[in-house]
Order: sequence, then C-alpha cells, then structure tokens
Amino acid sequence: MKAWNAHDVEAVLAHFHEDVRFASPIAAAMLPGSSGVISGKAALREYWTVALNRVPDLRFTIENVFQGVGIVVIEYRNQKDVLVSEVLIFDGEKVTAGYGTYPPSVENPAGAQVDSRPDRPIAQDN
Repeated sequence: MKAWNAHDVEAVLAHFHEDVRFASPIAAAMLPGSSGVISGKAALREYWTVALNRVPDLRFTIENVFQGVGIVVIEYRNQKDVLVSEVLIFDGEKVTAGYGTYPPSVENPAGAQVDSRPDRPIAQDN
C-alpha cells in the first residue's frame, strides 16, 4: 500500500506479471470500450496513470487481508471512506489476474474527477 499511497505506479507494477489481466468497474467507467478489462502490464500502467490523474487524492488504508492458495483478497478503505476489496491471483510471486470490487450502492466509489478529454481507449497488449 505504500507504493499506492505514494502514487508510484512502477513500484506497484513490479508485483504484476507481463501478461496480467485486471478487471474493475472503475476501469469500465474511465475507459469507454474496455468493458472494464485491462490486458497486459503496459496497458495496466497506462490505466493506472490515467486513474491517478483523475483521482489525485487517492489513498488506501488496509482493513483486512485474506489469503488462500495462490490468491489474496485485500480489503481497504479509500480516500472517500469507501470499503473496497481487491482480489489478486498469483503465479509464484507475480499477480496474473486482479479484480477490483466496489459496493454497487456508492456513486463514483473511487472519487474520480470527470475527464474532459475525448474518449480514447487504452491500448491492450496482445
């Protein structure tokens, strides 16, 4: 969480596999046409960079961590005091898949600012 709270995308990405897939309703809202699914580390870098620009006060406080076989669930509160869970699936020490989950009853749960730029899709690694 230190890397996230420092907005250090490269430090966060160090834990992710090159072929990672990440899905989140926030990605769906920020990236029209993505269906909320980001494929590949380069595309994830681009998405998180865009997201940090739209949520400049982003910060997380860990509430709980749950561990299974090859999977970790991190429950945290964001800067809006919204309780969020992130599901991370591992292959060895690298995350190969991630899922951001948010309460459906909260409008704009990440606190993203409106993007005034024209819609542009994030490039997906193939």
